[in-house]
Amino acid sequence: MIHRSLIVAEHRGFRPLMLDLVVPDKPGPHPVLLYMHGGGWLGGSPRIRPGWWGEHDPIAQAVAAGFAVALVEYRMSAEAVFPAQLDDVRAALAWVREHGAAYDLSGRIGTWGESAGGQLAALVALTDPGIGAAVGWYPVTNLLSVQAQTGPGSTLDHDAADSPESLLIGAPVQEAPDLARAASPVSYAHAGAAPTLLVHGDADRLVPWRQSQELAEALTETGAQAELLIVRGADHCFVGADLGEPIRASLDFFVRHLTG
Repeated sequence: MIHRSLIVAEHRGFRPLMLDLVVPDKPGPHPVLLYMHGGGWLGGSPRIRPGWWGEHDPIAQAVAAGFAVALVEYRMSAEAVFPAQLDDVRAALAWVREHGAAYDLSGRIGTWGESAGGQLAALVALTDPGIGAAVGWYPVTNLLSVQAQTGPGSTLDHDAADSPESLLIGAPVQEAPDLARAASPVSYAHAGAAPTLLVHGDADRLVPWRQSQELAEALTETGAQAELLIVRGADHCFVGADLGEPIRASLDFFVRHLTG
């Protein structure tokens, strides 16, 4: 069952922010996953099915596995700079906690996102003690190191003034290190962090796979639980690989940490 256009926040001068909630037909209560779309904080929508999903649908598979999924809307960087995007996801999280019982949701919550959404999924999980698990697909985890880790054939200068990262924080990354650190999940690694799975392609030309490795190592060093899955031959959006593997691994991870 799909509950559409549920208002979670209203900001003066902006459109209302909403989420769509997909709930399994079978009786609950159901653990819920907050899903954040990608798009470089510049575009994308939770209501548009990405073409790169192909024959796969991770949301439908999550619902089939017994999870409710909240498809979260957040402001783009041309509308508002960071931390507006994180605030919007937190507003969605607060809505789920307040209204979840009316939709047969349990109190077990995970965050899941891809690319820009993966950065937000990690940030929320690292800064909210009530998150039970987090999965990030090919996220930027350290705005200050991503360009240095980018190899030959990269399609993006992450330090440029017009890069997605610079537009996110409202200033060139290397000229605003404090802002860049505030938007970087690695800055918040701590021993009490939710179990986290990072999934990244080793042929990603947009966001280097070492970004996921960096966060996984930072979490592990604090004593937190982190897993890193490298998808061989996969570019950004797992192009060149079977999307089924990342979906299976992600849902298995959520099952382990949010059910039972």
